[in-house]
Amino acid sequence: MNVGFIGTGNMGRILIEAFLEARVLSPSSMYITNRTIEKAKSIEEKYPNIQVCLSADELVKYVDYIFICVKPLDIHPLLLRLREQLNENQCLISITSPISVEQIESIVHCQVARVIPSITNRALSGVSLLTLGDRCKEETKTTIEKMFSAISNPIYIENNITRVASDIVSCGPAFFSFLLQKFVDAAVKETEISKEQAIQLASKMFIGLGKLLESGHYTLPTLQEKVCVKGGVTGEGIKVLESETGELFVHLFRSTHAKYFEDINEVVEQFHI
Repeated sequence: MNVGFIGTGNMGRILIEAFLEARVLSPSSMYITNRTIEKAKSIEEKYPNIQVCLSADELVKYVDYIFICVKPLDIHPLLLRLREQLNENQCLISITSPISVEQIESIVHCQVARVIPSITNRALSGVSLLTLGDRCKEETKTTIEKMFSAISNPIYIENNITRVASDIVSCGPAFFSFLLQKFVDAAVKETEISKEQAIQLASKMFIGLGKLLESGHYTLPTLQEKVCVKGGVTGEGIKVLESETGELFVHLFRSTHAKYFEDINEVVEQFHI
């Protein structure tokens, strides 16, 4: 099985390196290309057996699965260019949320899937969000599940929760790293702790929190109950969080969804469906 990657920017590279580290794919089975070819060649320097193609047109000749890791508005013209070269046994896998599998299926005649990854997949962890097109064969479904099970916990989603699921899984690490940084900054500002030590303590705490939740010993609410002693310090901190956060996350989801629908409207103009 050969797998291609059109686009080797941040997320394309994360997927390539995660699949290689998990040994679900070998370098010799990977074909990669990028508009700026030097980015693809920089990956080849690290993995000499990987196959660098000078164009997407060249890449599709050699692969069974094709990951499209380019910007949403670049996908439609790419599909128009490639559709006559694709066959029904190949599968296109888009990693962008504003474009549905139905829209891609309206352009090409091959199998289509959408998988929204997360930066946490680079650590062979976290979640990936799967949506399969109607043409996907059972063998294709099994292969995609196997690939992503090696680097994540793959979860199937419907179109109506695509954005919020992406906010939680894909954008969530950035959101909570921002909050964690603010947590550290405040600790440094208000006390004598050094920034380096605060970062070390906060990072290890966050890792431990993830492992604690993964173990199933506690849920989010029960964890708070266990840490909060009546009349204690943690409870006072929770009171501040309850007061200060207010509608913070409501506004966050409203903002991401507004941008999402703006992107969808631009995409719809291209696909005309």
